[in-house]
Amino acid sequence: MRQAIRAVVINGDKLLVMKRNKFGREYYTLIGGGIELDEDQETALRRELFEETGLQVGTVKLMYEEEPGEPYGTQFVYVCEYLGGNPNLSPDSIEAKISAAGENTYVPMWLPIADLANVNFVSGSLKTELIRALQQGFPNEPIQLDWQA
Repeated sequence: MRQAIRAVVINGDKLLVMKRNKFGREYYTLIGGGIELDEDQETALRRELFEETGLQVGTVKLMYEEEPGEPYGTQFVYVCEYLGGNPNLSPDSIEAKISAAGENTYVPMWLPIADLANVNFVSGSLKTELIRALQQGFPNEPIQLDWQA
């Protein structure tokens, strides 16, 4: 089964997200993507963050797992230490090439944490948990989330 990683990166009162407009459906999600055959989770996480935002992060810690089913597979969500910089798609990334066509766009950005409750965010279960964790703290050990679109 396919596996993917997602990154929770916090910069002060902002959360790093990917704003998507997928053929007219607008939503936000965490930065991330599929784990390649020759990669471990942390290598994939750092690669995806760099490709999709140009950002590098410090320490990372697994916080959540979700099972949205096929074609997405298991999602491993890491909290990452923000070191600095502003998110920009790498011109060589597949996301930049897809965005150039205009109907399926990717825009990495800082979303004010206060706005998270009011945006369409995928997944709903991760959104609920992030709102809780940003107010009360992240769990000490990774937890399994029940997928809700």
